[in-house]
Amino acid sequence: MPDDDGPAAVVAVPNLREFFHDSVQKALRKQRVAVDDHTEHYVVNVLTMFARSEELYEKTPEGVRLKPLAHMLAEASAAPTSQQRDEALRRLGDVSLFIAGFFAQSFARRLVDVDYHIAMGGRAYGTLADNMRNSIRGQAFAAVFLELAGKFQRLVDVLNDVAEMAYQHTDKDILRLYEIWMKTGSPRAFAILQKLGVAPVQIGRKEH
Repeated sequence: MPDDDGPAAVVAVPNLREFFHDSVQKALRKQRVAVDDHTEHYVVNVLTMFARSEELYEKTPEGVRLKPLAHMLAEASAAPTSQQRDEALRRLGDVSLFIAGFFAQSFARRLVDVDYHIAMGGRAYGTLADNMRNSIRGQAFAAVFLELAGKFQRLVDVLNDVAEMAYQHTDKDILRLYEIWMKTGSPRAFAILQKLGVAPVQIGRKEH
């Protein structure tokens, strides 16, 4: 990001997967979030995959765009086979996690906020975990999706850290961080607000 001395230097990353692996581990320690190694590996794979824009966006009659989460959920519900349903739920969870983790600040003044993505993604992973328990092949993945569902908010905080490791918060962020904390209860947003000299008030905060 730019600073008083000019643009920041661009750091070359020879291996994107290794970069995300190291960054996720650092953020997990910072946020004091414990997850199974398989869950950590899954999150790293999601980040590596969506680092390629063609994996995140889809071709539609209106052009290349990010499909709304409600449309993804409708496609999952209307899927003709259980495999297609589970694939649609998995993509819904993956996209929700990535967008909420990397673009939480950009939701300000939009109709759909970060708490919507957290709710949709967590439910998608939870439903996927329930579905996969019913098959021998799926049981190996059920525990991963169950942990992703149960710790979705905390993992969003982890990815917020990955996305903002080079970002210094200013007073301009206070209102948005307060909104995020009010809607999601994010421990990370709470900690940053305190660091900026703000003591968030819990009265009236929505619980998820």
